[in-house]
Amino acid sequence: MTDVKITLASTAGFCFGVDRAVKTLTSHLDAGGKACTLGPLIHNPDFIRSLEDRGVTVAEDPADCPADATLFIRTHGVEREVVERIAQSGRPFADVTCPFVKKIHAIVEKQSAAGDTILIAGDDRHPEVRGIKSWVSTREFTFGSAEALEKLLLSGAISPDSPVTMVSQTTFDAKEFKICEKFAKKYCTNLKLFDTICNATALRQAEAERLSGENDMMIVIGGRNSSNTGKLYRLCSALTKAYLIENAKELKNIDFTRVRSIGVTAGASTPDSMIKEVVKTMSEILENISEATEAAGQVEVAAEPEEMSFEQALEESLSSMNNDQKVVGTVMHIAPNEIQVDIGRKQTGYVPLDEYSDDPTADPLKELKVGDELNLIIMKTNDVEGTIMLSKRRYDAVKHWDGIVEANKEGTILEGTVVEVISKGLIVFSNGIRIFVPASLSTVPRDGRLEDMLNKEVKFTVIDIDKRRRRAVGSIRDAQKVLRKEAKEKFWAEAAEGQKYTGTVKSLTDYGAFVELAPGVDGMIHRTELSWKRIKHPSEVVNVGDTVEVYIKGLDTEKKKISLGYKKIEDNPWEILRRDYPVGSEITVRIVRMTTFGAFAEIFPRMEGLIHISQISNERIEKPQDVLSIGDEVKVKITDIDFDKKRISLSIKALLPAPERKPAPAREDRPRVEAGPAVLSIDEMIAKAKEAEAKAAEAPAEAPAAE
Repeated sequence: MTDVKITLASTAGFCFGVDRAVKTLTSHLDAGGKACTLGPLIHNPDFIRSLEDRGVTVAEDPADCPADATLFIRTHGVEREVVERIAQSGRPFADVTCPFVKKIHAIVEKQSAAGDTILIAGDDRHPEVRGIKSWVSTREFTFGSAEALEKLLLSGAISPDSPVTMVSQTTFDAKEFKICEKFAKKYCTNLKLFDTICNATALRQAEAERLSGENDMMIVIGGRNSSNTGKLYRLCSALTKAYLIENAKELKNIDFTRVRSIGVTAGASTPDSMIKEVVKTMSEILENISEATEAAGQVEVAAEPEEMSFEQALEESLSSMNNDQKVVGTVMHIAPNEIQVDIGRKQTGYVPLDEYSDDPTADPLKELKVGDELNLIIMKTNDVEGTIMLSKRRYDAVKHWDGIVEANKEGTILEGTVVEVISKGLIVFSNGIRIFVPASLSTVPRDGRLEDMLNKEVKFTVIDIDKRRRRAVGSIRDAQKVLRKEAKEKFWAEAAEGQKYTGTVKSLTDYGAFVELAPGVDGMIHRTELSWKRIKHPSEVVNVGDTVEVYIKGLDTEKKKISLGYKKIEDNPWEILRRDYPVGSEITVRIVRMTTFGAFAEIFPRMEGLIHISQISNERIEKPQDVLSIGDEVKVKITDIDFDKKRISLSIKALLPAPERKPAPAREDRPRVEAGPAVLSIDEMIAKAKEAEAKAAEAPAEAPAAE
């Protein structure tokens, strides 16, 4: 047996976007549909050939797609004009562009519409970058390295104070982008940064770097035309001896002698089946090298074969069992300790209770009745006593074993029930098979109780199998890691401001409550967002473990921070006022505060209105205290509400009876008023003057007066 250690990266293989695209296409094919992809669906030649074997064609232009086939837009996306042309054509199509890529489209479209210049970190020739550029309505510049960005900015092509938005291709080198960020921040004073590198890409690169430092050799699996695979290979090559291969056949060209440890990673477009084939082939090559070395006498001591028990030997023999050992028995009698069956032979057949099922909860008395048929395996024949001992449990184990082997090969997540706790771990029962889960892989802390897992439904992966003994080892922890990773990728691909979620309160601080929205994804409700009223601590509203309905108020994809809203609009006091207390309402209020210009009254908790001094009484008063006291309850009318300025006007006076007026004196009692001289208009005055002149001219002259 070879002692070369092979370590497979947990982040190797399909990312969320690729997995989503492949599943969408294969589901369409499984349903009998025809398909054509616009460009290669993913950058993996072997996988594309497997799709072509299923009848999938690849077209470089929508017009080249067969009329009876559904057109699939590739994961990298295409130019905006192409999508619009396909939509207008009316032909059936499926857009499986990666959600992370679509998010970049939305960012550059919005920011360029606002007038920003767009900087794109990536390969200008890559289809993803070409697609991103098509959504920009202003100037855009693409650069492939920090050096290229520095040269661009120092050239003066972009003014230092002009608004700039910088994004990156999803598979851009994470470390290189950090360097680009630092330089852009120094040069551009009005910069908006969006770290749009796919989270899976960043994790894959970080793990590849770690494995490169720990192993003698790195094997990178993926298409040579894949951008992210190429970056992985260059990263690994800088730290250790590395090989880029597209399939297992290329392993024969690699010299594995003198290698003690090998790390394996794969690009985002590499199927799991291809990764497992490479690991399996490499293990066989290393095994052959080891055997050849031993045959040459370089290994002096051979390991002694381990002695097997009767049960182990029986398990090993099941795979080569002939049809005579498999029988169908008819239930004749059900006893507490065994089941009697007729298998069509002269001997009496019986199934011991412990050979009925591996499931400890199984009860043949409840599950079986006379006449039922069971698939069984012959374990022992006693001709002297005329009996045959049979096992249903082991027949089921043979039947389901192939599923366990396949789950180990494909990395499938299985479900089962914890049926037993042993000293070193748990026994999980799944599809008729008992799976051993070591305590270290059970997710139970070292100081925790394994017994707390008993009878719980769990999800696990099969990490190791012993085909000779038909033993399997599972890991609940690895399954949770995979599910958490998938959930995080899905969350960040789909998250947007305004979206609602149901989450669990995980912790409280003085300034807010942290809520788990998805496995590994937390958001914070600030204290001021927990209630419309002022609170001193979040515990006044929520507690750890509470299930809460929240919505995303703010999203920082770069720092992976989420601000949550919790207050419901219908609980807003001003919305309650708008709904239940319209202008004109007559209500009873309580006086709570006094000022020189009026009194403030509480309409309902957290909502006050002002009774102006002029609206307190029909009579003139000097101050509100002349009529009112704090704590008084009075009836008022809502006369005005200003929702913009948050002001409410109330009036007591509007509900008071009108004051009595003194009646006017009778006509005969009124004092007599002498009429004054008539007031003439100008025309009348002129006419009067002319009339006087005429009379004066006609009168005789008077005699002169005597001296």
